[in-house]
Amino acid sequence: MSWLALALLVWLGGWALNVALARSRAAGTRAVKLLVPAVFGIVVLIVWEALVRGLQVPEVILPPPSAIARSFAGNLPVLWVDFQQTFVKGALSGYAIGCGAAFLTAVAIDRSPFLQRGLLPVGNFVAALPIVGIAPILVMWFGFDWQSKAAVVVVMVYFPVLVNTVEGLKAADPMQRDLMATWSAGYGQSLMKLRLPAAMPFVFNGLKIATTLALIGAIVAEFFGSPIRGMGFRISTEVGRLDLTMVWAEITVAALAGSAFYGIVAMVEKAVTFWHPSQRG
Repeated sequence: MSWLALALLVWLGGWALNVALARSRAAGTRAVKLLVPAVFGIVVLIVWEALVRGLQVPEVILPPPSAIARSFAGNLPVLWVDFQQTFVKGALSGYAIGCGAAFLTAVAIDRSPFLQRGLLPVGNFVAALPIVGIAPILVMWFGFDWQSKAAVVVVMVYFPVLVNTVEGLKAADPMQRDLMATWSAGYGQSLMKLRLPAAMPFVFNGLKIATTLALIGAIVAEFFGSPIRGMGFRISTEVGRLDLTMVWAEITVAALAGSAFYGIVAMVEKAVTFWHPSQRG
């Protein structure tokens, strides 16, 4: 059997299996919900391997998953150091600082109409700045280590969280606000007991968007200067050496880290906003 025939056979078999799982009585169970994407991912990897080998695609164009896996397993210490430098130091610290600052700014804007008219246009302007333009500037300001990458992440995550939080603070029903005023509740009481809980779905929407932006920002910032470690540094270096298997190994680490980060934030969201209709079912 040729590699191309194997790819077609596996694709059709995976498609049939997923259709059968979707139509089964257990379609709504947690196990099936996890199994369907797992089957799809395995099928994609097998088809990828078969097509690359069957069409004899050079590794410098697209390496097969088996070669990427060997590079991944053979460079675990390097990948771990890069992960710590880019994700733990750069992305996570910038994410925490940027999201925290955006949340506090949103509360201040909600309290002050003057800030709402002044800060939101400035935030919109900053969000429109291209990362390839601001990253080298921040690298020059904060140095070549993780601090400059964190600064880039702060700029990238700040505005999405700010806008979502500001909109969320307006989400409380006007009748509920009037009722709080009738009970002589101050701004702080109204904020903590009514408006912040109502804003949580909006806040977490911004936080989930920021998870992907944080990792992208940290990696791209490393293209403009970094120590001899980090995902962006490694990708840039290995592309120059035409070692595409190592590049894909770094991409795999970034994809796994980003997916896990998003999943953790989504789990926290579900625990905090269990009452919201979007979390039912």
